[in-house]
Amino acid sequence: MRGAVLYAPGDVRVENRDDPRIVEPTDAVLRLSATCVCGSDLWPYRGVEAVQEPSPMGHEYAGIVEQVGSQVTNIKLGQFVVGSFWASDNACELCQAGYQSACRQRAPMGAMGAQAELLRVPLADGTLVATPELPPADLIPSLLAASDVLGTGWFAAVAAEAGPGKTVAVVGDGAVGLLAVLAARQLGAERIIAMSRHEPRQRLARGYGATDIVEERGQDGVARIKELTGGLGAHSVIEGVGTQESMLQAIGATRPGGHVGFVGVAHGVELPVEGLFWSLVHLHGGPAPVRRFLPGLLDLIWNRQIDPGKVFDLTLPLEEAPEGYRAMDERRAIKTLLRP
Repeated sequence: MRGAVLYAPGDVRVENRDDPRIVEPTDAVLRLSATCVCGSDLWPYRGVEAVQEPSPMGHEYAGIVEQVGSQVTNIKLGQFVVGSFWASDNACELCQAGYQSACRQRAPMGAMGAQAELLRVPLADGTLVATPELPPADLIPSLLAASDVLGTGWFAAVAAEAGPGKTVAVVGDGAVGLLAVLAARQLGAERIIAMSRHEPRQRLARGYGATDIVEERGQDGVARIKELTGGLGAHSVIEGVGTQESMLQAIGATRPGGHVGFVGVAHGVELPVEGLFWSLVHLHGGPAPVRRFLPGLLDLIWNRQIDPGKVFDLTLPLEEAPEGYRAMDERRAIKTLLRP
């Protein structure tokens, strides 16, 4: 099969890889209908995360079940399925508490390399969720978004306790931040402030439910949020970047007693514990337990109540994955969808 492999910073190649096969009796193998490039894929692409050896890329996926192991009972051949970027059994104590990304048996799907034609999914019964029937083509981008960026944005909004009567601020205008805006609106937030300097992203944020746009960053951004909230700060702040500046901006923009939901993959972030002590701000986040939300999100998409697929503003064949990376790295695209 063909698949994307990162050799060094800036060096993504699409090449022949071994076809995946059933390894454990709980595995499934999918023929992917769509995959994509994630903002977190840019960390190694930019050299922020070291690249030790050629690495298959990609952890977001949706497609048709082609093979199942002997112990797979719920997932059937021919179904269209979506799964999280963490494989999980969905049965252990932590999974049942809603934290499938901390499953005792979890397996990172990024290690499998989902930017490819085929994909092996461990713990298939616990990881995969099937649609009621094969979806129409126009729904596939939105279903793919549920695999990571929609589920991650939704978790961030839940962690920040977005809801009725709340003012929500979103730090980060990538796909996760934009879909956190959508999630906050679906959860009933009264006011949603998107922090973005880029007009196309501002436009999409407003389409997803943002009521205000703040272009300032850092301490200027914090000051602007407080100005908009009577000097108090937002009730709920979502952090979707993963840098020191974005984290401090999120904490600083939150009112005492408010909540920060942080889902940006942290790089070089050091929290000021003394400042946190006096802030009276709640922090909750980490790798999103997307599997917790998948059934509900797929239902919303299937019934066309939400359209998260709009974050894909560039669609390319899998063979052009290197251009998809370049476009996102240069901020010419919000998110690249790849067609195997």
